[in-house]
Amino acid sequence: MATVKTLSKGQIVIPADIRKRHNIKPGTKIQIMEYGGIIYLIPPVEDPIKASCGILPSKPSLSERLLKERKVEFR
Repeated sequence: MATVKTLSKGQIVIPADIRKRHNIKPGTKIQIMEYGGIIYLIPPVEDPIKASCGILPSKPSLSERLLKERKVEFR
């Protein structure tokens, strides 16, 4: 984990190895989000749908559970 200082205008410098790994160049727009006292910097992705595939666990299957519940309701 890297530690950085804030500059006088509230700016921070992202370490070079992280910038290279996430292809962050001058002018790249980065999303910033705060949740639960933690600040997240979110680099852009070329294909957000492809990047999010597999992010949710395959088991247990919510759709299978809902189908089972519906079958019970309609009996």
